[in-house]
Amino acid sequence: MKELKKYFLLFLGMATILTACSSDDGIENPTEPPNPTSVDVTVQNFMWQAMNLWYFWQGEVPNLADNRFATDAEYTEYLQGFSNPESFYFNELLFSEDRFSFLNEDYRVLVQNFAGVSKSNGLEFGLVKFADSEDVFGYVQYIIPNSDAASKPIARGDIFIGVDGQQLTTSNFSDLLFGDNDTYILNMADIDAGTVTANNIEVSLTKQEGLVENPVFITDSFEINGNKIGYLMYNRFTNEFDEDLNDAFGTLKTAGVTDLVLDFRYNPGGSVNTSRLLSSMIYGTNTSDLYIRQRWNDKIQAQLSSEQLEDFFAATTGAGTPINTLNLSKVYILVTNGSASSSELVINGLNPYIDVVLIGETTRGKNEFSITMVDDSANNFIYSDTREGAINPDNDWAIQPLVGRNENSAGFFDYTSGFTPDIALEEDLANLGVLGDVNEPLLARAIQEITGVTTKRDFTVQLPAKMMTFSKMYSPLKDNMFLDKDIRLEVQQ
Repeated sequence: MKELKKYFLLFLGMATILTACSSDDGIENPTEPPNPTSVDVTVQNFMWQAMNLWYFWQGEVPNLADNRFATDAEYTEYLQGFSNPESFYFNELLFSEDRFSFLNEDYRVLVQNFAGVSKSNGLEFGLVKFADSEDVFGYVQYIIPNSDAASKPIARGDIFIGVDGQQLTTSNFSDLLFGDNDTYILNMADIDAGTVTANNIEVSLTKQEGLVENPVFITDSFEINGNKIGYLMYNRFTNEFDEDLNDAFGTLKTAGVTDLVLDFRYNPGGSVNTSRLLSSMIYGTNTSDLYIRQRWNDKIQAQLSSEQLEDFFAATTGAGTPINTLNLSKVYILVTNGSASSSELVINGLNPYIDVVLIGETTRGKNEFSITMVDDSANNFIYSDTREGAINPDNDWAIQPLVGRNENSAGFFDYTSGFTPDIALEEDLANLGVLGDVNEPLLARAIQEITGVTTKRDFTVQLPAKMMTFSKMYSPLKDNMFLDKDIRLEVQQ
């Protein structure tokens, strides 16, 4: 019989995958849920099936092995041993070196966060552990415009030590700041001679449903000593705002910017394609220059051609708008340990082509991408906004597992320890400065490097902001890097 070829659309991240189910799963009728007699394992079955096919480390996790179960009955009995889907996912299905796969019990919340929509009071902050204590204090990094926090007497650099009269600690900060309490009162503090001291000021904040954050936070340019310097603070790779990002570069281009300071210090990642567009806005629109190459698990990798795996610099946005590029040969990027995933992807993707100067702290070290998976077996568990009616109505869970890595045009991808700054400079809690102001320490240090003019300014950090964690790590999106790309997966029968 003549070999038949079927072509299926693989739309990763926020779209559609249509592929044929194969015998890779090692059990009969793999898309049919088991029929448990005691524990409802609908969610666990979905998780195992999706992870067995797509998980990057599927071959390294014994419980996900294709030959793990000899019969459907053995498989069902295994799933019935786990009544809690969350613990099943984290304890049974993840590779020991996986730091970033996560889940959400409601896929709708996760999808909204990918679009920059969340339930939030608009306060973005870092948390720091007191030395020799389990007590914690927070410092305000920035405030989202048009949020509840934007209407309250609280600003960047402010310090808080408690919530509703309770001192923040390593064991209670999650419940107090990120729990179900939509309204809470922050107990504020001052820094005096390096000591954090309560000041009896209270600020009440309320979380809003559907708060939208435009990640293009600040766009500005300065002429200093004959240098036209652009500054862009970009706080999340959210593809719904790609046109805004391109407009920002249009503003910088019109201003005649010849040097760019890109501020990623609070950017934990997001869309892979947006990182490609942003990199094109910096470097150029040569569509024959390779930006990144994907690397999947063996099941998926074997079915994809090099053409399908490769992403090149872009000449237009997804809406067809010409890219506003600065055509730079050097870029200065401000980073902290909160800079992750797609932020690091920009650094890695640009490195073979231009001089990337990092100022700040070592980045987080997240080099894997993920896709959103829901209980839609006919679509191989990949979320599609056009198929919400096909998602199992008895299972709202979504998982966001790591499914691959991106390497740059030189083949480099191993930055799990993060990128080390060329110029080390921590944020100073005693002098955080105003974001976008030329005297803000990290921006001032970048300007000094660009102009070559050494001033008498002392960049010594008095009270380093050593983040234990920060607020964006407690949103459903976290520090995720998700792949949003159309490719054709050829399945031969």
